[in-house]
Amino acid sequence: MRTAFERLTRRAEFRRLTRARRSSARPGLVLQALRRPDGEGEARVGLTASRRVGNAVRRNRARRRLRALAEKVIPLHAKHGHDYVMIARVGTADRPFSALVEDLETAMKRLNVWRDD
Repeated sequence: MRTAFERLTRRAEFRRLTRARRSSARPGLVLQALRRPDGEGEARVGLTASRRVGNAVRRNRARRRLRALAEKVIPLHAKHGHDYVMIARVGTADRPFSALVEDLETAMKRLNVWRDD
C-alpha cells in the first residue's frame, strides 16, 4: 500500500529526532519534528509505541491509529523537508479520532511545522 509520505525505518533516524529535543506532548500523542539536513523532499514519518502503552494488541491498535492520522494530516499540512516521529501514549488507542487530529494539529503548530497551503 502506497502512502503519501515516506517512512522512517532506521533507528538512527529516530535517534536523530530524539536528540534534537524538539517535541510537543499532547494527551493522545507526542510529536517530534526536525528539519532534515538537506531540507528537501517530502515529509518522512516514523511511528512508535512502547510497552508502556499496553500489550501487543493495544500497541498495534495505537500504531494503526497513528498511521491513519498521519495519512490524513501530514500530506496536507506538514512542512516539506522535515522528519516527524509520532509516539503513542497510553490513551492513544481509546481516544476519539477527532481528538487525535486536534492533538496532532496543535502539536504541529506548536513546533512551527504547520503549513496552510
